[in-house]
Amino acid sequence: MRPHGGGLTRRLVLTSALTAAFTAGYNPSGRGAAPRPGQPPGAAPDDAAPPRETRPYPGLRPFVPRFPYRGLVTNEYAHRHPDAADARTSRDWNVTSGSLLGRWGLGWSGVPDGLTPDPASRLRTGSAVLRVVSDRRDFGDVRVAGWFLLRPPVHTPRTPATAWDGGHLWLRYHSPQELYALSFCRRDGTVALKRKAPPTAAPEGTEGRYTTLAQAPAPLRHDIWHHVDAQVCTTAAGGVLLRLRVDGRTVAEAEDTAPGALAAPGAVGVRGDNTELYFHGFTALPSF
Repeated sequence: MRPHGGGLTRRLVLTSALTAAFTAGYNPSGRGAAPRPGQPPGAAPDDAAPPRETRPYPGLRPFVPRFPYRGLVTNEYAHRHPDAADARTSRDWNVTSGSLLGRWGLGWSGVPDGLTPDPASRLRTGSAVLRVVSDRRDFGDVRVAGWFLLRPPVHTPRTPATAWDGGHLWLRYHSPQELYALSFCRRDGTVALKRKAPPTAAPEGTEGRYTTLAQAPAPLRHDIWHHVDAQVCTTAAGGVLLRLRVDGRTVAEAEDTAPGALAAPGAVGVRGDNTELYFHGFTALPSF
């Protein structure tokens, strides 16, 4: 298997899928009714209503990032060398691994490779390991939603194939060692809700460990758009409720009864492993 697809077939499939996202009457989820006249392609289908009411929350602004028609937003090089003259930084995002680019106004990983990105991500993207985190870290009870398209999974010499390769959302991200990860499209055809945190009473800097809170079979087709809706909220008992919906259907839900530091607000983010990833209509709104 080659590290990533190539040739005319790949270009035709991808061009068709992306063009369709902006064609009237196209349903990115691949199911249900087409969008109503005047309904933007990034709007959720009628059966994709949020599981909880969303209402204004004083002090928390909606997060609705925009992407350029073409070019680099920011990358791992800028994260490691923020003061360099050739670093491209972003007011919205911090990319700790890989590259985040704009393509036709969409967020894009670039074609993934296992190399270290150059300053402009023109020669190398590093996006076989993509880690994109919001600069803002005030998201507590929040709903993150958007449209996502993933190309079939690949592998590189640095990143051999794994079951979890695919697309993931981060909620209440505190650090690379402490976060919630909601996997919506994995190589093994499952979805998963996980907590990552250091062991209790571990010294500062200890590597975080993943705990699976929920996992279920839910294979997604590649090369078409899917609407993904992830939600987190603190319960009256002090736990943290996580819910993942894909194309209007709840595919996983779990409560973390011992959240520790993850009971507090954090950042939101997007993670990709061994995949070329596009997204648009990304929003983070307060939710209860």
